[in-house]
Amino acid sequence: MVEVEFGSAAVYRILKKAGAERIGDDAVAEFKTALDEIGVQIGQKAVELSLHAGRKTIKAADVKLAVKTFLE
Repeated sequence: MVEVEFGSAAVYRILKKAGAERIGDDAVAEFKTALDEIGVQIGQKAVELSLHAGRKTIKAADVKLAVKTFLE
């Protein structure tokens, strides 16, 4: 099993905010995996953007642009 960085409680809160009344443990596990995969992809793009700008430090603007690019 792949270790993910998101805790179950945080995922429950996110799904509750999204309107879920009941949430199965299998749904939480799958959501955690999806969040981890998406987070890594956005992180990789943010790193790429910061390196392209000649920086080692990722800035908020890099993350915002990475998210925007990911959602397109």
